[in-house]
Order: sequence, then C-alpha cells, then structure tokens
Amino acid sequence: MVEGQRGPLHVTGEVLATRKVGGYRHLTIAAGEIPQRFRAGNFVAVSVDAGRLARRALWIHRVKEAGAYGPTLDVVVAVTGPGTAWLADRPVGSRLDVTGPLGRPFALPREPVSCVLVGEGHSAAPMLALAQRLRERGCVVNLVVAAPDEARLLSTLEARRSARSVTVITGDGSVGLRGDVATHVAGVLDRTDADVVYAAGPVSTLAAVAAAAEQRGAWSQVALETPMPCGTGLCHGCAVPVIAEDGVARMVRGCVEGPVIRGDRVHWEALA
Repeated sequence: MVEGQRGPLHVTGEVLATRKVGGYRHLTIAAGEIPQRFRAGNFVAVSVDAGRLARRALWIHRVKEAGAYGPTLDVVVAVTGPGTAWLADRPVGSRLDVTGPLGRPFALPREPVSCVLVGEGHSAAPMLALAQRLRERGCVVNLVVAAPDEARLLSTLEARRSARSVTVITGDGSVGLRGDVATHVAGVLDRTDADVVYAAGPVSTLAAVAAAAEQRGAWSQVALETPMPCGTGLCHGCAVPVIAEDGVARMVRGCVEGPVIRGDRVHWEALA
C-alpha cells in the first residue's frame, strides 16, 4: 500500500457508458470514492454473473474527475472467457460489485528522468495515466504500444498526445513496426537514453523489457497480469516467484505485493 493510501473500498458501481474500441470493450463506471484513491498501476476486482464466477481483475485505464456522478473510472475489458464476456455485455445502468483500488502501483522517480513506457494489448491500459503523472514531474515520456494486430492496439491516438515519441509495434505489421517488443525494445531504450522503464503485458514481453533495461543499466518496473481469483490476497492464487535482495527465491502475491514489481526481482525462468 502506498504511504497515506487507505485500504480498498467495496462498492456497488453503475455502468455509465460502454463502447467497443477495436478488439476491446471500454466501460465507464461510477464507483464511489474508488477513483479518488487511484494511482497508476492499481486495478479493480469486479464480481461477475451475480457472484457465481470468480471476480475479474481489470486495469484502471483512466479516471475522469468531473461529471454528474462525480469522479468515474474507465476500465478495459478483453474478452477471454465467460466472465469477461459477461462484463463486456453489461448495458448502461447495470450494477456491478467493485472492489478497489487494489495492488501496488508504479513508483515515480523523484527527479526528472527519461522514461520509456511499454504496454502490450489491453495491458497498456494503465500507461496513459502513468504518462500523465510522469509529465507532471518533468520527466520525458516515450511510449511503446504493441499488439498482435491493429484491432488490439490500445489508445494509440491518446498515446501520441501523452508522450514525446510513440513507437507502435504489431505482430502482423499492419501498423508501425513488424515484430514483437523483444525485437525492438533495446533500440528504443538506446534511442531515448532511458533511465527508467515501465512495462505491462504478457510475461514474455515483460521478461524481454526487464532484460533490456538491466543490460542498459536502467531501472525497470513491470505490471504482471497473473490470474487473480480474489484480488485481495486472501486466496494466495496469484503467487509470483521473486529473488529477494538477499538472493533467496521467494513467492509473493501478485495482487498485493504486486502487480507492479521491480523487473530485476522477478524470477522470470520460474514464472515462465
């Protein structure tokens, strides 16, 4: 938990807007005081199908400060199974049980530095809010937005308004550079003279980013997207292997000690 931040809230939220963007569904939710406590990298756990299925962890994409309902939060839903399909189908006016904000957010540098933010697929959701916070601290922000194809790129137009440079990578080459993050990230870090690297995406992408940052001597933080059945640390179903400062391998809970973890602390081989 961040210093000065209180514990998560459990609220009954309301879907205020829903729209399809590419391969994803964006939901705007009125969720009590959760938006006011948000830090980039936090997530919410949403109960699905009247509680008959486990809750789903969703990245908070952005917080809107003003409106008739007060501050609201936007989440991005990627349909991967019956639970996320149920969420994506919620119409305006639907009620949702929401718990949050959850998890350890990204830590911000104390001094203005050159930052590279890497987001792949729907996991790029927290990167725009992080970019805004970094710019407020005088940091130079460079974004890498990646996906298998154009439909699964997230918010590239917003990204161009949020960063000094934006590198777009698609697996099929439909937009931007062809290939994957592992192929291009080292070049981006060198070109931007990166001091700090943030990343969110699949494990293979995060491992590649952490390795490239370490090789360059940059500090990295990665937001792990692991299965989180409860989102609050009670079930211990989201164990992540890490190497502690004493060199001993340990397991931490991805939803509490994470989802944001130092890239050089994750035991990538064991996680894979």
